[in-house]
Amino acid sequence: MIEFPNFDPVALQIGPLALRWYGIMYLIGFAAAWWLGRRRAARPDSPVRPEHIDDLIFYGAIGVILGGRIGSMFFYNLDQLAEDPLAFFRIWEGGMSFHGGLLGVIAAMALYARKLRVGFLPLMDFVAPLVPIGLGTGRIGNFINGELWGKPTDVPWAVVVDGVPRHASQLYEATLEGLALFIVLWWYSSRPRPVMSVAGLFLLGYGLARFAVEFLRLPDAHIGYLAGGWFTMGMLLTLPMIAGGIYMLARARATGAAR
Repeated sequence: MIEFPNFDPVALQIGPLALRWYGIMYLIGFAAAWWLGRRRAARPDSPVRPEHIDDLIFYGAIGVILGGRIGSMFFYNLDQLAEDPLAFFRIWEGGMSFHGGLLGVIAAMALYARKLRVGFLPLMDFVAPLVPIGLGTGRIGNFINGELWGKPTDVPWAVVVDGVPRHASQLYEATLEGLALFIVLWWYSSRPRPVMSVAGLFLLGYGLARFAVEFLRLPDAHIGYLAGGWFTMGMLLTLPMIAGGIYMLARARATGAAR
């Protein structure tokens, strides 16, 4: 078993200003999306050109930050928001939701597609393979912060936290939602596919990976399990992704309209 090294979440401190590893992980994710997007935009089947990628990443970043914060407060901390509405603005206290961030990115891409006068669904197919690297680095940031641990376990690869061996569920998610999903999406989108199929595969792939890891991850203490001693809020929010992904893949296969 591995003893958790208790990382300092602050990478660099200059007076009152602190650069945190979690923020650095977000920057790495956005930088990777920018670089990958420039490569994809050079393809003849791309709905956008390389010069559009800077604005696309900017729109996406705004969607991630606003959507992630709104989702965190409404999905997981609604009672706190009702008691203290200003808590929404105290981002430095932590609290970002993937599902809220996803909705924020969808809204941001809808606005950007309208600005560029390109199809929304082809744009989402373009964006989907750019996302998993950021998901993976974000989970690594959770690990560095020592948060979102899994259940106690006796597996050989457990991480000992305060004397208790636990599943490193953050690293499981980084591997499945980040690395594995990226490889699958990048390979699948390496040639033209029917409209909606790449975005649908992203929804289905993430949904299945997240649902599986939720069995090993502890729920938020103030929410607990929603039903049966195993069903979590993360599972509930992920079910629409799985259903939506299956629907989009089925529709894409039925229509067969390539980008």
